[in-house]
Amino acid sequence: MQAPQNTLYDKLGGEAGVDGIVSGLIKQIGQDKQIFHYFADANISRFRTHLTTHLCAITDGPCQYTGDSMTDIHTGMKITEKDFNHLVDLLINAMNLEGIPHRILNQLIAKLVPLRVSIIYI
Repeated sequence: MQAPQNTLYDKLGGEAGVDGIVSGLIKQIGQDKQIFHYFADANISRFRTHLTTHLCAITDGPCQYTGDSMTDIHTGMKITEKDFNHLVDLLINAMNLEGIPHRILNQLIAKLVPLRVSIIYI
């Protein structure tokens, strides 16, 4: 008998599911001419680790995110609303490739929406 999926983290597939989403997103970023320049000088291993931990933490998984704030990370990057929305589309694509149901996908997006104001350059 399968254990109940109580948290959003569980519904995303736990560690393997979140890792798959992050890997898929990183792969898409690496192939994307529109937003790759934001990540061109990034330490991808560090980015992967922190994004995985952040997604785990905000979905009530067993992780505690101790990295920099979204404001600190994105200050000076001058991320446009268009590029932010495009990254969200890439994240949605990554979740679709992992077979995440739309209802669960929308729950994760809802958790990420409050971070928008800390990321977009105004």
